[in-house]
Amino acid sequence: MEGSEKEAVFDSVGLNPQLFINEVINTVDDLVDDAFNYFHEEASTGLKVQGTDRAQDLAKGVNVIRKMVQSNVDKRLLMWEQYCLDHCFEAPEGFVLPKSDESPVDSSAFQSAVRDLEVDAQLDSLRNKLSKVGEESAALNRELQILEQQSASSDRLSALVNETLQLYDQNSFHEVFQEMVKTSSELKMKTAKLMTRRAEKVKQNKIDRIYNRYKDSSVMNDSKGFSGAKLEDLQEFLNNMKTM
Repeated sequence: MEGSEKEAVFDSVGLNPQLFINEVINTVDDLVDDAFNYFHEEASTGLKVQGTDRAQDLAKGVNVIRKMVQSNVDKRLLMWEQYCLDHCFEAPEGFVLPKSDESPVDSSAFQSAVRDLEVDAQLDSLRNKLSKVGEESAALNRELQILEQQSASSDRLSALVNETLQLYDQNSFHEVFQEMVKTSSELKMKTAKLMTRRAEKVKQNKIDRIYNRYKDSSVMNDSKGFSGAKLEDLQEFLNNMKTM
């Protein structure tokens, strides 16, 4: 069907294919511009080039990338536009416009078909989203199981470490206690020996004092012994010996 005839057909049902295509292309261009503006702002903030000479270099680089992307997008949109005009908005063969004296074509059936296509597209989109959600849920479940296994392994390792530390503490306390008992016994023996030696030394010193005291010739001499000593001196000597 010729172009003018197709336009007349779509005009009769209130549709303008070229207007729809132009709106889609403009929307895509706006999205591309917004994306690169955001990219430029984030890059400028991340690289900290605001207010420096590098800001111009960054802007030039972003513009070069934008032109490359925009060129590829324009080529694909041009192909998409041609496909829509050739297939999506192609009037059926044999379609005849009503004559001017006839009642206009009822567009309710056509609009209903369009709505059905939109519903089908929405259903397909929902199915795809549900499929992606299911895949993400399965991946999350696998990660959760891995984390639970790691947590269980970590708990077992912690329990083993705590048990080992407890055994080490118990053995260490037992060894320290045994060492204290041993040291206490040795200290007790050394103290007893020291006290014995000190008592013997005190006793010996007392004997030496008493002996030296009565060794004087007026009390005792080599020939007479105690025969020349006085009675009170002998009595004092005996009292001292008894107290030892």
